[in-house]
Amino acid sequence: MKPALLAAGLAGLLMTPAAEAQVSGDVVKIGVLTDMNGVTADITGKGSLAAAEIAVAEFGGTVLGKRIEIVSADHQHKADIGTGIARRWFDVDGVDAIADVPNSGVALAIQDLAREKKRIVLYSGAGTTALTNDRCSPYGFHWTYDTYAVSHGTASAVVKAGGTSWFFLASDYAFGHQLQADATAVVTAAGGSVKGAVRHPLNTADFSSYLLQAQASGAKVVGLANAGNDTVTAMKQANDFGLVQGGQSLAALILFLQDIHGLGLAAAQGTYLTTASYWDLNDETRAWSKGFMARTGMMPSMLHAGVYGAVRHYLKAVAKAGTDDADKVAAAMREIPVDDLFSQDARIRPDGRVTRTMYLARVKAPAASKYPWDYLEIVRKIPPEETVWPLADSKCPLVKAADKG
Repeated sequence: MKPALLAAGLAGLLMTPAAEAQVSGDVVKIGVLTDMNGVTADITGKGSLAAAEIAVAEFGGTVLGKRIEIVSADHQHKADIGTGIARRWFDVDGVDAIADVPNSGVALAIQDLAREKKRIVLYSGAGTTALTNDRCSPYGFHWTYDTYAVSHGTASAVVKAGGTSWFFLASDYAFGHQLQADATAVVTAAGGSVKGAVRHPLNTADFSSYLLQAQASGAKVVGLANAGNDTVTAMKQANDFGLVQGGQSLAALILFLQDIHGLGLAAAQGTYLTTASYWDLNDETRAWSKGFMARTGMMPSMLHAGVYGAVRHYLKAVAKAGTDDADKVAAAMREIPVDDLFSQDARIRPDGRVTRTMYLARVKAPAASKYPWDYLEIVRKIPPEETVWPLADSKCPLVKAADKG
């Protein structure tokens, strides 16, 4: 090859993505749509915003030579408010991607809008499996957990320990409905039975009538298919009603570090839970989490860790794609490895579900806790194949398209 041609070839190979970058508005803008003041504010909220900001800071604040900007808003657990914010972000403010979105009803509404607008959404706080099943989107990525994962991890452990008859207290919206259904399937498949169920409004202050029904059912296990402050309130009032003292057990199908912090170890000890991450796993997670605590006053929930990992991966995909174009970024997200402090053996399936190692944990007794936020004993690692919806049963069109490809 002639020297001039060789030089031209090397120049092409060494050209940086920034030299060809196509970034809309000369800024990569990410919106954290979360719950700042409601029932899940402690496990999402300001912590989710901080997690996104930390991911941007670690990236150096720029990608493809363009500034990265974070904006945030509170959807108030209302689908119309959430979609109104998202529509303005997409149409007026130039937001390229949305992160977090606790509340499955809000998330499903955002999923439909983002599919129409061709914008990326990184779900950490939402739990419904519909996001990667019949309501899947090429632009939607379900990052941290879903109801299938936590119900299979926790309910199966409780049934194996002898909790064979259940009564459910479920929050009355998409998340609670799906969590109850998934846990019911696990219990019955393992040979257990469900004695009944009752649903309560979001952010319920008085669980007395629901707990009386649970007591009257005679079930060995009262399964809490709710989240955040609803779980904490239900567990506190169950203790006041003497459910455990009367021979019943509580199973919180989704329980977060902040919930345990609010309850106290004396009230929460012995409770099984399934989590996608834990701050105290190793030296690297401890170091990151101490920095997070310095900003927020708490250790990260798995949802906070999920926002951090999702935003980090999104920015890596923008860098690889050389653009913030959603189609190209979504393709890059599926191509590159998921690699952050809290993601082990993780990958992104065609339906947008991130499959990852999860952990079956048990809340420590007060005497076993050696330092602040030392709340969990890891019982075992749960491999990804035990906690994700089988693709063979998927109703997601993206899965069928991938199979044909």
